Amino acid sequence: MDFALTDDQLAYQKMARQFAQKELKPNAAEWDRNSHFPIDVIKKTGELGFLGLYTNPDYDGLGLPRLDSAIVFEELAWGDTAVAAYISIHNMVAWMIGEFATDEVRSDIVPKLVSGEYLGSYCLTEPNAGSDAGSLTTKAIKQDGEDYYLLNGEKTFISGAGSTDILVVMARTGGAGPKGVSALVVDAHSDGISYGKNEHKMGWKAQPTRTIHFKDVKVPAKNLLGNEGEGFKFAMKGLDGGRINIGVCAVGTAQAALETALAYVQERKQFGSAIAELQSVQFKLADMLTQTVAARQMLYLAASKVDANDPNATTYCAMAKRLSTDLSFDVANQALQLHGGYGYLNEYPLERHVRDLRVHQILEGTNEIMRVIVSRKMMSDHALDSLR
Repeated sequence: MDFALTDDQLAYQKMARQFAQKELKPNAAEWDRNSHFPIDVIKKTGELGFLGLYTNPDYDGLGLPRLDSAIVFEELAWGDTAVAAYISIHNMVAWMIGEFATDEVRSDIVPKLVSGEYLGSYCLTEPNAGSDAGSLTTKAIKQDGEDYYLLNGEKTFISGAGSTDILVVMARTGGAGPKGVSALVVDAHSDGISYGKNEHKMGWKAQPTRTIHFKDVKVPAKNLLGNEGEGFKFAMKGLDGGRINIGVCAVGTAQAALETALAYVQERKQFGSAIAELQSVQFKLADMLTQTVAARQMLYLAASKVDANDPNATTYCAMAKRLSTDLSFDVANQALQLHGGYGYLNEYPLERHVRDLRVHQILEGTNEIMRVIVSRKMMSDHALDSLR
């Protein structure tokens, strides 16, 4: 078993790190302070192929494996967590349309998403349907004798909302439960769509988060992804990859925090010597590195399961998302602690890392829901024979 990265993976890693070093890291603090969504910089990533990393290559996507894509997201997050996380969500939108839309819709929309001409948002969560996504109430009713749906309802906590062009919306077209949910591609500028305020968040300030209201929005019937009733299945497929992406964005941030902490303790002197010479500090750093590497490798394993269409891929993604986001948050928090009072100042990046990482334990399924997914799988017959 060879854990070394391939030449192609190393090339993508280097390209992403160079972009993050030049375009993201120097601006991250200012974007955070001003709640600025850097659309111009995000569009530049399209020139590198980073807005369609695993999107269908027939529509200009790179068609990379999830593992290769994860490597890119980690490096982008090393530069700016919030921006990298939005780019990962945009990739999920581009992939879903590229996989499940009609040829007409794919040909029209996907190349524009991949290039950055269009930006996308993923719309699943509702005010009363978070972890229980199958209970959503937004409705899309097909009009008799017409070639469109009327969309009514509300989505909340939507990344990029108000600044994006394409929405993938999960809506109820049938009866109760997951089997009544369908997925639709919606023009974000359609009549009948309105946006709430940009939420004032603890972190992720460099991307907007808004509620979206749909009032009798006409959605062409051709914009249905797959068939009616398949939306929940598509959403869950998207979330497998989304959980890997959010996890590696967390690891990229942990890596940045670890590098900052190591440099600081080697320079900071107390009682006549660098605090890096204290064994307690050395032990803490050792644990932080171990946690970062363990999180990264668990995500790589989950990504490889998705790439191989492993029947247990969803379980591995849940385990990896839970482990990586918890460990990465702890690494950033310990890095802040090593800085003492300076870590609490926004002149240093640690407090931003901690704020940004906290939401990674909540979105794409809370870490409690990840435990539910894993434990349910464990209870099935002979599950532990394959989950090894």
